[in-house]
Amino acid sequence: MYATWMVVSKHGKRQGCLFKPIDKTLNGIICIIAYMQSQFYIPHPQLQDFIQCIMVIDAQVPDTAEPVIAPYPPTPQNSLFFYIEDPIKVQFDGKEAFIQQPRSVIVGPQLTPVRIDVNQRHKAVRVGFHPGGLHRLLGISLQEMLDDNYNAADVFGPGVMELLHQQLQEAAEMDAIKDVVEKFLLSQLNRIKPLQHFDRAMLQLVQHQGNYTIEKLASLACLSLRQFERTCHQRIGMSPKLFARIVRFSKAYRMREQFLQMSWTKIAYECGYFDQMHFIRDFKVFAGVTPRILEKELAQLPIRLQGPMQL
Repeated sequence: MYATWMVVSKHGKRQGCLFKPIDKTLNGIICIIAYMQSQFYIPHPQLQDFIQCIMVIDAQVPDTAEPVIAPYPPTPQNSLFFYIEDPIKVQFDGKEAFIQQPRSVIVGPQLTPVRIDVNQRHKAVRVGFHPGGLHRLLGISLQEMLDDNYNAADVFGPGVMELLHQQLQEAAEMDAIKDVVEKFLLSQLNRIKPLQHFDRAMLQLVQHQGNYTIEKLASLACLSLRQFERTCHQRIGMSPKLFARIVRFSKAYRMREQFLQMSWTKIAYECGYFDQMHFIRDFKVFAGVTPRILEKELAQLPIRLQGPMQL
């Protein structure tokens, strides 16, 4: 059984908590107690046309608990992570070993799922970009980042990142942590490329859960179909049809993390799936398992990594 709450404050932030109390009925085993608190912040006005949100996360698992290995399938949102406590370890598709991540990581477009070894204290900040936002910040084709991560220190400089992490560790409250990250992002505004009609069109696609025709999107972007496809590969990292599939799948996956009691039929309908085979196919491709297998896996986990996510 899960308890959740979410409020919106007058300061433009959303607060959330997701936790799993002891449950002696789950396969006859007393479950791990875990606590996860998250706060979502609407970014500074100067950041809002390329950054969707700043999310501060604080999750704790008892010292005596077994390692928590959580699935992390693709999402349509590129991210910049800052790990305030020990960085996570990631197992990439087809690999056996878990690889320690840098303290600051830029995550580009994903197509394949990964598995994350969450530390006993998972304290981090996630900056979520609007479609095209990461390309506008880095100035490179996101196709080059497909299923890859970048150490942020290699992009922004090791000295800048070292100072930033020192400030994050000194910040006691979530609001103060957000302020540190926001100040850093504001200092990078000189790197930002102009907003295009394409970026606005792709934001419409995300807001409509992937249920837009490519022809309509190209029209909104003021581009021919061929130009639209080429621009999508450059600014998003993949074809528009594939991106739309990930948008729709991600919505379904996050709904399952948030609402374990909701039926798969209702989730499929809410996310615009009208064909069961397409629904199952997307889960096999992007989650690596069928919806039924995923349901059993999530039921065993004490925390949720994508359920609280705001897109």
